[in-house]
Amino acid sequence: MFDLPLPIHQTAAPRGFAPPFPSGITDPNPPFALTLSHRAQADLMSGCAAPLVLARFATLAEAMQGAIDHAEGIAPDAPPQLLAILDRDERLVLAGAASDHAVAWCHPVTSAAEARGVVTEGSQLRAQAGRASAWGESDLAAQLRHRADLLDARLVDPLWRAFSARALQVAALRPRGREGQGGFGACPGERDRPARLRSLPLTGDTR
Repeated sequence: MFDLPLPIHQTAAPRGFAPPFPSGITDPNPPFALTLSHRAQADLMSGCAAPLVLARFATLAEAMQGAIDHAEGIAPDAPPQLLAILDRDERLVLAGAASDHAVAWCHPVTSAAEARGVVTEGSQLRAQAGRASAWGESDLAAQLRHRADLLDARLVDPLWRAFSARALQVAALRPRGREGQGGFGACPGERDRPARLRSLPLTGDTR
């Protein structure tokens, strides 16, 4: 089901995940872009926080596998990287944190009311991060901002919410491969546990 094209409409994208794609060597034709968000404070203050397009894919399943492939190149002691999959109209399809050779996908919100709650909680966390910075607690401030970013990762465009949630369900049900693959992690602020997937054989086939 994840190979099917869907009708499109323009909506506002959540903060941090959908600035314009940079032009260059990336192929503009495949509809799904895997992006890496630059959330360092220096990037935010300089206005250079636009995400980097890592690759483009023909299907959501391929983009999810691309994210896992990217995570496998991250050093075990490196901080988590925020990855987001955007459609060709820059709408958020799915996002999560990549670290330790895995991706902890954040489950999409299911309603407008839940989205408003997530936005409110994220704003509160960023306010707390600002106060922590003012107190000289840089590590705490970074942790609070990261939690807020993970909440933003749940603000999937309404067009994609059910589709992406189903993609996570299918991926989580795939048979595990080599020892240690599969498993789950947790994103703050979620009722459900997000799929933390390692090198699963994702395809567009739901059988």
